[in-house]
Amino acid sequence: MNQILQKKALKALRNIVFRTQVVGITTSGAVALCGQIEDGDAVSPLNAISHIAYGDEAYSEREISVKYTGTGVALNQVAVTSWVLLYELLFGRARSRGEKGTALLGGVFVAGLAYLIDYHAVPERLKPGFEKHLMPRSLLFIYATLALALSVGGKSR
Repeated sequence: MNQILQKKALKALRNIVFRTQVVGITTSGAVALCGQIEDGDAVSPLNAISHIAYGDEAYSEREISVKYTGTGVALNQVAVTSWVLLYELLFGRARSRGEKGTALLGGVFVAGLAYLIDYHAVPERLKPGFEKHLMPRSLLFIYATLALALSVGGKSR
């Protein structure tokens, strides 16, 4: 019985790691795409996320770098991990059963919660930062992308 639980726990952990990578890459891509469309600059919105670590100087960084871009993407991955965990806890079973409506509503719920926390519950220093480079409609696109990325996938791996 203990081995069965260990196998299930390992499978769940692999699923979380895989889904976190997919959702993180997808949302980072959405941030970069919005920056490219709005300003011809895909990097600055990603760099802006690193303001959490490096302060306001991150907002003006326009070049790709390990310091700013790498940190921004890494911080996004950390944040996404919490949203994937919450989604899997509340709606993962519906997604794995192929209940598309419930899975999508779950994605919308978690993405909406992410937006509320990101912009209305945390201090300025912990906000994503990409909003300094993007228009409000881009935030809608980014959080909608988060909702979809959380909810797709059908059967769990």
